[in-house]
Amino acid sequence: MSDLLSMRQVRAGYGLSNILEDIDLDIVPGDTIAILGRNGAGKTTLLATIMGQTTVTSGKIFWRGGDFRIVPAARRAHMGIGWVPQERWIFPSLSVRENLTVAARPGQWTLKRVEDLFPRLAERRRNAGNQLSGGEQQMLAIGRALMLNPSLLLLDEPMEGLAPVIINEIRLAIDKLVRESGLSIVIVEHKAKLALSIARRALVIDRGRVIHASDSRSLLDDTPLLTRLLGPS
Repeated sequence: MSDLLSMRQVRAGYGLSNILEDIDLDIVPGDTIAILGRNGAGKTTLLATIMGQTTVTSGKIFWRGGDFRIVPAARRAHMGIGWVPQERWIFPSLSVRENLTVAARPGQWTLKRVEDLFPRLAERRRNAGNQLSGGEQQMLAIGRALMLNPSLLLLDEPMEGLAPVIINEIRLAIDKLVRESGLSIVIVEHKAKLALSIARRALVIDRGRVIHASDSRSLLDDTPLLTRLLGPS
């Protein structure tokens, strides 16, 4: 199976400062990868690099075999990448439905399908973005990314700061995406065991370098290794 996205010996960061060092990453269609690491390890920078938001100082990035480094950041979503950043970036004055449809692209993900995945959004469709709870805003941010009909979905700390009941709803939705959508998904998540229970593969980053790569189940089952890599959970 050919790679959807590949990174080879990528160094990247902000301005003159490199955060990522010699990153290798391969993502195939339908893949699910948990990116783990301590605070400041470079996890968010990795997603930002895929989206063209950092300065790449060396290495190669390919999207469907083509050189991705030359693609402007503004075009990357149109080429098939959906990004849900920590800040969510929903439009506060637009309704839920307007947020979902403002940048929608044709494909399998329709308004109805997103509302079926997140019934709360159907219930709140006429509310403005700033009238939603934090959990509902997160659902909206994920739904809006899906409405782009991406091939690759990047989720940056999707469970951060949410109530347990909302975490469970979002986790079930992501589980459904993994099982049924055919999407490739990369999830950065501070809750390591939660991320490992969702993803098929795991990558651990420390100081901008990949220090561990394995299937998620083997890492989840190896508590001493998980603790050594990430600290007590």
